[in-house]
Amino acid sequence: MAKCCGLCGTCWQSSKCTKSHASRRLDGIMTSARDTTTILEAMQLYFDGLYHADTKILAKVFHPDARYVNVTENDYMNFSVAEYFDAVSKRTPPSQNNDPRNDVIETITFGEPDMAFVRARMSMMRRDYLDFLTFIKTDETWQIMSKIFTYKPQED
Repeated sequence: MAKCCGLCGTCWQSSKCTKSHASRRLDGIMTSARDTTTILEAMQLYFDGLYHADTKILAKVFHPDARYVNVTENDYMNFSVAEYFDAVSKRTPPSQNNDPRNDVIETITFGEPDMAFVRARMSMMRRDYLDFLTFIKTDETWQIMSKIFTYKPQED
């Protein structure tokens, strides 16, 4: 699981960041360690919610107006968050089958103080997923506003 302060740029996939940061300017935008930490915590909930097919967990990180878009060839979907949660609640949780789990946050980019982009990868249900997640900050809470993703079946 990816855990990092997100600010040093050297420890994205390490289990622990040993660096201490108060804030850092990214692409001209002043971000705080708190914002990055909050997004990392939201991503952990996101990964956990998907692996356990738990919409109560996912509801903590998805904005109520969020969109879910699958751009995989021959499997296009564009759902509201309610439609997406309905589909998640009907699936067998990968955790129930002891499916292997691998999730990685590749990048976090801040566009403005209240907007961020996360590129992440996750493997589960015999698929390798690439997710582009757009976060917005409202009332000091970071939430996913859009999830655009694709997947490839894993080879045996």
